[in-house]
Amino acid sequence: MAIAAADNPGLPHARSQARHLTGFWLVTGAVVILQAFATLPTPLWPLYAQQDALNPTLVTVAFAITVVGTVAGLVFFGHLSDRFGRRRIIVPALIVGVGAAVVMMVWPAYPGLLVGRFLTGLAVGLVASTATTYLSDLYRRARPTNSRSRFPSTVASIAVLGGLSLGPLVSGAIAQWFTAPLTTSYVIFIVAMIVGTVAVILSPETVDRRAFRKEQTRRFRLREGQRLAFIGASAVAFCSFGGFGVLLSLGSLIVENELHVSAPIIWGFAAFVALGVSAVSQIALGGVSPSWMLGLGTGAAAVGFLVIIVGLFNPSLTLFLIGAGVAGAGLGLLFKSALGVAATTADPASSAGVIAIFFTITYLGQGLPPVLLAIVTSYVSPQVGLCWFAAAIVAVTLVAARLQVSALRK
Repeated sequence: MAIAAADNPGLPHARSQARHLTGFWLVTGAVVILQAFATLPTPLWPLYAQQDALNPTLVTVAFAITVVGTVAGLVFFGHLSDRFGRRRIIVPALIVGVGAAVVMMVWPAYPGLLVGRFLTGLAVGLVASTATTYLSDLYRRARPTNSRSRFPSTVASIAVLGGLSLGPLVSGAIAQWFTAPLTTSYVIFIVAMIVGTVAVILSPETVDRRAFRKEQTRRFRLREGQRLAFIGASAVAFCSFGGFGVLLSLGSLIVENELHVSAPIIWGFAAFVALGVSAVSQIALGGVSPSWMLGLGTGAAAVGFLVIIVGLFNPSLTLFLIGAGVAGAGLGLLFKSALGVAATTADPASSAGVIAIFFTITYLGQGLPPVLLAIVTSYVSPQVGLCWFAAAIVAVTLVAARLQVSALRK
C-alpha cells in the first residue's frame, strides 16, 4: 500500500475525497432520520387526544413545545460546531433524540409527551445549523472544483423536508396495521437513530480545532452588505415553516374532525403529501434562480391553501390532499430559496452561527402560527381560521420576498 501510494501521489487525495463524499451521504441519512422522528407524532395526535382528552389547543402546545427545545438548541449550542467540530455536536444531538424517544415510549401521558417533545426539539436544534454547514464542508472536500455549487444546500433542504415527510407516513402505517402504535413507533426510531449516530461517527471531521482562535470566530457575522438579504430570507423561511407547522400540528385533527376520516394511515398521509411534494419540487426545480423560486413558491402556497379551504367548506379528502400537495410544493420552494440565500450571507468563520440564527427564526414559524391558529379556531370555524392564516402568510411572504430579491440585486 505504501509503495502504491508513493507511485501514485494522487491516491491519498482521491481516497480523502471518496471518504468525504461517503460521509456526505451518511450525514444526510442521519439528518433524514432525525427529521422523520421530529414529525413522528403527526398521525398519533388524535390517539393522544383520545387517550388524555386533549383539545386542539393542548395538542398544538405539545407540538409547539418542540420549537422551544429547537430554539434553545440553536441559540445556546448552534454556533459551537464552528469551534468544537461538526461531529461533536451532531452525535450528542442524535443521542438526545434517542433519549426523547425513550421518554415518550415509557411515559405516554401528556407530561411525558411534553418532556419528550422538548428533547426532540433540542436534538433538532443541535442538528439544524450544524448539519447544513457540515454537508457543505464535506462536499467541498469531496468536490473541491465545485466549491460554489448549490448542491449541498439543496441536499440539506431536501433532507430536512424529506425527512419531515417520512415521519408521518411511517407512524401512520404503524398506527394503522400494528398494535401499540404509541410504543412501536418509538422502538423503530430508537434503532434508526442509533444507526444514524454510528454513521456520523464514521464520517470525517471538517473542523480543525487546533486552528481555532476565539477572536476569529463570532456567533453571528454576515458578509458586508448582506443584512437585508438575510432578514428577507429568514422571514420567508418563517412563513414557509408556519405553513408546514399548521399541516403537521392540526392537519390530522382536521382530517379526522372536519373530513370524518378515521384511518390513521390517512392522517399521516396528508402530512406526507405536503412534505413529500415539497422535497420533489425542490429536486425538479433545483436549477431555478432564487427570484423565480420565490415567485413560484408564493403562488403555489396561495393556491394550495385556497384548495384546502375549499375542500373544508365542501368536505372533500381529495381536495384537501391536492391542496396540501400544491401548498407543500410552494412552501418547499420558499424554504429552499431562503436557505440557499442565508447560507451565502454568512461570513465563513461564523457559518454555523449564522445558520443557527436563520433556523431559530425558521422554527419559530413552525411553532407560533399553529398555536395562534389553534386559539383562533376555538372562536371561529377551522375554515375561517385557515382563510385568515393563509392570507397573513402570503402577505408576509410577498413583503419578505421583495426585500430578499432587492437585497440580492444590489
